[in-house]
Formats: sequence, structure tokens, C-alpha cells
Amino acid sequence: MPGSPLHDHGHAHIAAGHPHPHSHTPATPHPAQRAPWSLLRMTLAARLGVALALSAGLWALVLTAMR
Repeated sequence: MPGSPLHDHGHAHIAAGHPHPHSHTPATPHPAQRAPWSLLRMTLAARLGVALALSAGLWALVLTAMR
């Protein structure tokens, strides 16, 4: 929605009262945004490292609870 603070894209002229239709055609694509962190975007070695660390942390929690 034009002028909405959730869909601004840095168009300062919208807030100044100069609305324009907001469209992203192939000639004017959506501005690039940083991709959110995802386990699926990690390398296999990094995934295995995360799994190992998570497993070690859970085992530490279980062994501490059993004391």
C-alpha cells in the first residue's frame, strides 16, 4: 500500500504528498534485500557442526539434570 510505513522502500516523496503507483515490473524489480538466516543455506559442514553443537548441548543438559 503506498505511503504505508511497512512498505516504504525509502520513497521519501510519498510522505511529502506525491503518491505514485507502486509496481515492480521486470524493468524495475523489487529492491534487493538481505536473505534471512536459514539452516538450508548453510554448507553441509556447517550444518553438521550445528547439529553436533546442539546435540552436545542437549546431552549436557540431560546429564546435568540426572545428577
